[in-house]
Amino acid sequence: MFRRLKYDESLFAATIALALFGVVMVYSASAFVAMKESGSVYGYFVRQAAWAVIGFGAMLAGMRIDYRVWRAARIVYPLLGVVVLMLVMVFLFPAINGAHRWIRFGGMSVQPSELSKLALVLFLARFLERRAGEEHDFFRTLAPAISVTGFLIILIVAEPDLGTALILAVGCAAMLFASGARLLHLGLLVMPAIVGVGALLVLVPWRLRRVMSFLDPWADPQGAGYQVTQSLIAVGSGGVSGLGFAEGRQKMLFLPFAHSDFIFAVIGEELGTIGGLAVIALFGVVLWRGVSISLRAPERFGMLLGLGIVMMIVTQALFNMSVTLSMLPTKGIPLPFISYGGSSLVPTLFSIGILLNISQHATGREAYR
Repeated sequence: MFRRLKYDESLFAATIALALFGVVMVYSASAFVAMKESGSVYGYFVRQAAWAVIGFGAMLAGMRIDYRVWRAARIVYPLLGVVVLMLVMVFLFPAINGAHRWIRFGGMSVQPSELSKLALVLFLARFLERRAGEEHDFFRTLAPAISVTGFLIILIVAEPDLGTALILAVGCAAMLFASGARLLHLGLLVMPAIVGVGALLVLVPWRLRRVMSFLDPWADPQGAGYQVTQSLIAVGSGGVSGLGFAEGRQKMLFLPFAHSDFIFAVIGEELGTIGGLAVIALFGVVLWRGVSISLRAPERFGMLLGLGIVMMIVTQALFNMSVTLSMLPTKGIPLPFISYGGSSLVPTLFSIGILLNISQHATGREAYR
């Protein structure tokens, strides 16, 4: 009989703080774009606020539903199948900014690659739990897990979306490691992965241009390096304390995607190093509490599920912030909780709800300090 304890308050507070902060920063970062598109500075802000309300509802639902329900085959496999179908369907819709990442219906849109993260985590947690005692068996454990992950990665890379594909790969590797897979087996997968990523970067001309602009963005500040240089100008202009909320300049149609993929640059410009470090600290709380909850889950499924969720979220956050600071080549991935868009915000908040439900079953008082 599992002890019923209250949810992890630190994780809950950090999540709420990030999501509400995101709504506020979307308003600041999108005001000029919204005015240009619709004549009102509140367009993106209102939609983000609505998505936040829906996301909070999804998080509360995730908190109330016993996480062990999600291990059922009648949930895991249909969800995985729907995600695969949606990842195929994106190619039936017109490309946006050169990529087929969205399914549009009416005035709404869905990005299936965001849903693929939760679907993969649920599948791997269930599969690896059922392979307990066979973690070292390459063909019965590692090969099937890698095959499903690889299939999703191929579909997402074809969109193209290399950033999300790498997040899935990192999440899968973390879950396999936590399940007890042999380091030798995991190591054998590293070289093919490096070769594959290298080929995608070098053999695709526009990706190669991104790599070259990453190495020296100032060599072509009005061309391939434009987005990166504008991001660095924004962060550099903020200094330690920032220019002040809503006082940023690069969002004035200079920095592309200021309210989505590059919102961290707006944070750096308006709130400075202090604001940026505060955001990083909140993600640090998510990582700390998420890992703590996972390690104290009462059984293997809860441990793997929680770890997969927190690794997907934190890895994406690190990728996004690293791109903004020109520590990685440009990738089109949002900053979790903060960037504009319901396709990212709602599934992420629901995933945190599942993690909070795991915390209610976790053993040991330490998970709630």
